[in-house]
Amino acid sequence: MEKPAFWLRCETKEFERRGALTPTTAKSLIDAGFDIYVERDEQRIFEDSEYEAQGCTLVAHNSWQSAPLTVPIIGLKDLPNDSSSLRHTHIYFGHCYKGQAGWASLLHRFHSGGGTLYDLEFLEDADTGRRIAAFGFYAGFAGAAVGALAYAAQRHGKVLSKLEPYGNEARMINDVKNALGQSGNNLRVLVIGALGRCGSGAVDFFRKIGVEEENIIKWDMAETAKGGPFQEILDVDVFVNCIYLREKITPFLTNEFIQSAGEGRRLRVVVDVSCDTTNPFNPLPIYHVNTTFAQPTVPVELDSAVPKLSVVSIDHTPSLLPREASEQFSENLLQALKQFPQRHTVKTWSEADKLFSKKTAEALAVSED
Repeated sequence: MEKPAFWLRCETKEFERRGALTPTTAKSLIDAGFDIYVERDEQRIFEDSEYEAQGCTLVAHNSWQSAPLTVPIIGLKDLPNDSSSLRHTHIYFGHCYKGQAGWASLLHRFHSGGGTLYDLEFLEDADTGRRIAAFGFYAGFAGAAVGALAYAAQRHGKVLSKLEPYGNEARMINDVKNALGQSGNNLRVLVIGALGRCGSGAVDFFRKIGVEEENIIKWDMAETAKGGPFQEILDVDVFVNCIYLREKITPFLTNEFIQSAGEGRRLRVVVDVSCDTTNPFNPLPIYHVNTTFAQPTVPVELDSAVPKLSVVSIDHTPSLLPREASEQFSENLLQALKQFPQRHTVKTWSEADKLFSKKTAEALAVSED
């Protein structure tokens, strides 16, 4: 009987250093009877030799297209954006189930090739309905860090320059403290989605750089139920959006609302960790592009008479702490991966398969209209 296996593909997105499998979790899968193939990748935070030392089989960089069709391909970020048919089973963040740009085209590629997508965003615990693995905590943690750095740069009349991943959390905290003058105790911040993993990460970061507890305003669904736009957002230095968008909601901010506040506005930086930039229900319709590590911020278009306002909308902020983020995510995913050979009878996987079929049917219907 053929052994179960996974093929860890390299990430082609610039600055993406995380891995869906780490040497530690790869070893756990090997001990459970799996074969693990790992594409060589100089960009990944983990050295090829770390995987090899755990018994993984190293294969050529970006060679997953030639992998046996029986071996699932696991990754994190986008596949190359082309028209090629997708024949394999893929496990990654597809970003194509909520009407994002290009969603139908991607699902057409799976349909034409006979492949399957198990979207990591929609792998849920059978009992609680909660996502089994997410980068939420470190997305919020690192997003808050970039927001604080952008605020410090703006305070000195500068624009935040290119970001580089940090070797560990302590280095990130020290860097931000230095940028702020050794402490964040003069900052006033607001985190929406504070009860979730992402929001808790943002709150944890602000505490660790010394923001006073009374200046960390924590909102969740109860506070936003009244509907925006919200004056309270304009009354802080840095606002971090960490919500998980499921349906249309009233915008948290609009250009007109910001403009109306004039020079009395305190807000200087918006961090949209949720990054629903192309979602038609985006609650922050004040910008229209994702930012990057190379260009971390984008200005909100306002009259020159009012203070400047920057948006951070990097869709892979956990890559600023790639080792810690990868270890946490992969460990949370591990048990489900061990159950993958029985996926047709394991609800986490069978429900994800049903969702893929449903969304693919919707994509095909779109093309017929």
